[in-house]
Amino acid sequence: MSLTFTVDPVVDPALREGIVELWTDVSNAGGAVGFVAPVTQDDIRPEMVKHLVAMAEGRHRLVVGRDADGRVRACAFLALNAHRLMTHWVWAYTVMVDPALQGRGAGRALMEAAADAARSLDGVEAIRLSCRGGLGLEHFYAACGYKEVGRIPDAIRAAPGDDRDEIIMLLPLH
Repeated sequence: MSLTFTVDPVVDPALREGIVELWTDVSNAGGAVGFVAPVTQDDIRPEMVKHLVAMAEGRHRLVVGRDADGRVRACAFLALNAHRLMTHWVWAYTVMVDPALQGRGAGRALMEAAADAARSLDGVEAIRLSCRGGLGLEHFYAACGYKEVGRIPDAIRAAPGDDRDEIIMLLPLH
């Protein structure tokens, strides 16, 4: 399935709810996007509001992928780095692909769209992201050109007794 990607789309109720639905589906399928299943859309909405505020303030950018019917099927947020010594890179976070599309190239297309969006920003030379260990996500990101540059053992507590490494990855854009 081919997706059409948009950077900084107009955020209307349909887009907002489409992202909340995607975020809920990804979380409940075991995706590492800030929650541990089971979650409801009501659990996700407060975090979505934080993302929208950051976008409205110009601190974050949104890359969204829609299918032919206009349904949100993938998205990623890019956080601009406000520290004056680190404005040459951005964070990619809350990277999500509809579980029904995983393994079909949608994730790779999303990461390419995010890299293109970052390249369009003045002075941005790299994208950093972190991912939860134990799921093999670092292998996916490596296949997209990212390199592991750090690892913090047991930094993420998915559940009591289930601590995971935080893996930090970098994609140079030049």
